[in-house]
Amino acid sequence: MREHLGFLKASSVVVKVAACIFLFLGLVGGISTVMGLAPQPRWMGLVVLGLYAFLFFFLFLIAKIADLLIKIINEIKKE
Repeated sequence: MREHLGFLKASSVVVKVAACIFLFLGLVGGISTVMGLAPQPRWMGLVVLGLYAFLFFFLFLIAKIADLLIKIINEIKKE
């Protein structure tokens, strides 16, 4: 299991970066839609904001689970 620590650390960072990118893109798309800059109806901006917020929290949760798994492996390794 110790050979997977590097992969877990790298994947955690990559997923956190992806979550932040999704949040940024969702904010930009949702706010521009709500302001009327996009050709969609304004209420769709709220849907976009909600969807991207869900994706952000979901991906961030996956990264936190990977971080927790790393801590558990390190604690088991100490014993």
